[in-house]
Amino acid sequence: MQPEIVSTGQKERSFIEIARRAQIVECAINAIAELGYAKASLAEIAKLAGVSKGVISYHFAGKVELIQQVVNSLLEKGDAMMLPRIVAERDAIAMLRAYIEGNVEFHGSHRTHVQAVTNIWVSARDDDGKPIVDLAKTLERLARELGKLLLYGQQRGEFREFSTRAMAVTIRSVIDAIPALLARDPKMDLESYAKELVTLFDLATRK
Repeated sequence: MQPEIVSTGQKERSFIEIARRAQIVECAINAIAELGYAKASLAEIAKLAGVSKGVISYHFAGKVELIQQVVNSLLEKGDAMMLPRIVAERDAIAMLRAYIEGNVEFHGSHRTHVQAVTNIWVSARDDDGKPIVDLAKTLERLARELGKLLLYGQQRGEFREFSTRAMAVTIRSVIDAIPALLARDPKMDLESYAKELVTLFDLATRK
């Protein structure tokens, strides 16, 4: 799946520039997750990265481009982790199980990054109060793609007839609730959570 949000600046970059950008993005993730979007200034991010603010300005047009890359990198990591698992399965039932388990596991293994993107979604606004990063569009796309998997299962006769839109939104809602649950209970048993979700939606979808 391709990220909805793309960073600006399409020039070819050297390995050193790519590595430096990755370092800055990682420091931005840590700063935004810990301090929140508003307090994670370019100066704070530069301090974490051990570089001057000017170095960040050289690699990114500004904070907006930097946070867009924070979001892009999360989407890219999610694709890299989950897509191979899903397409490796032979039937839709197993694909749905891999989808749910993979998403829950990803939230657990990328907690800081997920928290940073959550903080961006909640707080990053322009002067008119509109979100700087349109995560709603990305979440809608994720639901649409899950709907295609569910439709595939119906076409194969593995899933019963139901609204794939409603089911996809429901599945995504319990997955997207994980950051808030982890914020309240960092020791939450994600393995058990995933197991219950797999059972729940297997019963809800199976023919």
